[in-house]
Amino acid sequence: MRAYYSDKIENFIQHDTSAILGQLTQKHSYSLEDLQKNAWLKQIDILKQHLYVFKNGHLFFEFSIPRMGKRVDNILVINDLIFILEFKIGDTSYQKYAIEQVVDYALDLKNFHEGSHKAKLIPILIATRAPAKENILERYQDNLYTPLFANETNLSEVISLCLAASAGGLIEPDNWANSIYKPTPTIIEAAQALYRGHNVQEISRSDSGAINLSRTTACINEIIENSKMYQKKSICFVTGVPGAGKTLAGLNIANERMKADLDEHAVFLSGNGPLVAVLREALVRDEVSNNKNLTKKQAAIKANAFIQNIHHFRDDNLISKKAPIEKVVVFDEAQRAWTKEQASSFMKRKKGKDDFDMSEPEFLIDVMNRHEDWCTIICLIGGGQEINTGEAGLQEWIDALKNHFGDWDIYYSSLIAENRSYISNDDIKRWLSENGNEKNDLHLSVSVRSFRSEKLSDFIHALLELNIEDSKKLYSEIREDYPLFITRDFNLAKQWLIGKSRGSERFGLLASSGAKRLRPYGIDVKNEIAVEYWFLNDKDDVRSSYFFEDIATEFDIQGLEIDWACMVWGENFYFDENRWNYQTFKGTKFQNINSATDRNYLKNSYRVLLTRARQGMVIYIPQGDIRDMTRDGKYYDGTYNYFKNIGIEEIK
Repeated sequence: MRAYYSDKIENFIQHDTSAILGQLTQKHSYSLEDLQKNAWLKQIDILKQHLYVFKNGHLFFEFSIPRMGKRVDNILVINDLIFILEFKIGDTSYQKYAIEQVVDYALDLKNFHEGSHKAKLIPILIATRAPAKENILERYQDNLYTPLFANETNLSEVISLCLAASAGGLIEPDNWANSIYKPTPTIIEAAQALYRGHNVQEISRSDSGAINLSRTTACINEIIENSKMYQKKSICFVTGVPGAGKTLAGLNIANERMKADLDEHAVFLSGNGPLVAVLREALVRDEVSNNKNLTKKQAAIKANAFIQNIHHFRDDNLISKKAPIEKVVVFDEAQRAWTKEQASSFMKRKKGKDDFDMSEPEFLIDVMNRHEDWCTIICLIGGGQEINTGEAGLQEWIDALKNHFGDWDIYYSSLIAENRSYISNDDIKRWLSENGNEKNDLHLSVSVRSFRSEKLSDFIHALLELNIEDSKKLYSEIREDYPLFITRDFNLAKQWLIGKSRGSERFGLLASSGAKRLRPYGIDVKNEIAVEYWFLNDKDDVRSSYFFEDIATEFDIQGLEIDWACMVWGENFYFDENRWNYQTFKGTKFQNINSATDRNYLKNSYRVLLTRARQGMVIYIPQGDIRDMTRDGKYYDGTYNYFKNIGIEEIK
């Protein structure tokens, strides 16, 4: 059951308060403080005073909001209206965070709960001691209403005001409550929920359209248990389309294995510095907010052990020749590990290691190979997301296993053999098929980042590969569910984002790190941002994404996401003469990029940027300036016309 308590209003009115409290207490699985009990008692009292006038209705207490790993205080169903009630006992004002909280609950139901997709949802914040506030009933296009405000004396009046919006239909409460829930949490929300003790089934979708994250988790757990039982060393490659939940799968495994056996010392490692910084800070903030006796420093020690920077892991094991304490290691974005040339150059320049002669994948496998009994490496691989010079991709991992670690058990998805974006070398692909174990559950095939349209990543791929007919077809399929527009007016783009965002939905500016001539438009990609503030801080903080002052590049946002984005198209990658043109800005002018590898890195950086927005995106393409040869109109106009030809509309 999704609620701690559920019954008709008339039964709730008649039930003894202590019996209702007992039921709430019994269902509550966490330690229960007097503060929570007293809040429930006050809540029950207020609801009994105000709901007796509504004869036909149903009340839910502590209704689960899985994506956020939280529960809304009350859901009230009357006729064809669904009220989301959030109580703030003792509050004397309607605080901003509380308004966002109740709107977020309503949005969660609207977006992810099938029974709520077309229903009328009305969020009400009840600050018990706040003064009465004038309420105006306003509805968005999707049947979600703007938040209303009540106190302990006028709740029934506010509900009565809303009944004017009822068309007289009836929602069957139990059918509504038990309808399919398909949550797609952000990676930040997912990390917090897992860390808080929720399991992946509670926060992930389980519909047949996606290969369930829980199936991938079960597959990896089976590999780990097999390795333990037979004292084997194993490696498995988890692949997936952008936004399919690879990082979530990795976090879930690291979290589960920490609990399954403390001696395993499972750890989540990432070379993505911004991702590590943001997730650590998010976990620390969440744990401190849920445990008032915990200091931020204490919470940080625990979070830092759970999520580590792969480079620190590497450097520690350069010094020591012993096996690491970890038996289960998750390498996030393993495709970004360095080639032999890049790793050797770095070790010589930065670490004084003149004799270092391994690629980063070979070295990392070699470190885990020091274990005498067993270990498991989980590599999370995203095809087509290598964006840095010297990033090796999956091929380097397989090559290291082939040449140096032939006794390891290898597990991979059939997609690796079929898709050349993972391995292009036929000899390595053939060796893998002969020596590895194919597991279909190790591939996540559907993007869940953009819950509004699972075909977004396919559309972006077609657009970048200049498959015009596919692009047109896919755009026509996503346009209703995923708002995607172009504009040449920067202020209009920013206003569009502000107008689209509701509750705490996050919006911000994205641009390529190589788009250095966006600076005249007030967009400085060279300005380093504090990612923890950009992704986590609220609308009052100038360092947050909301202020449009700091711009996130592909290096800041890879592996992360926001709700609404303005993607600023740069002059370093432009469409002209029926092809993409690649260039880099050096000194005072542009130079063409001729290396196929470097061109691929640049295209992939745009692929990353174009797949970061969960709910919708506007692409801003500047006008250019005839007085400035570095901002020639051809750097922008061709791209704009290409998008128009595909059918992408301008913001009205």
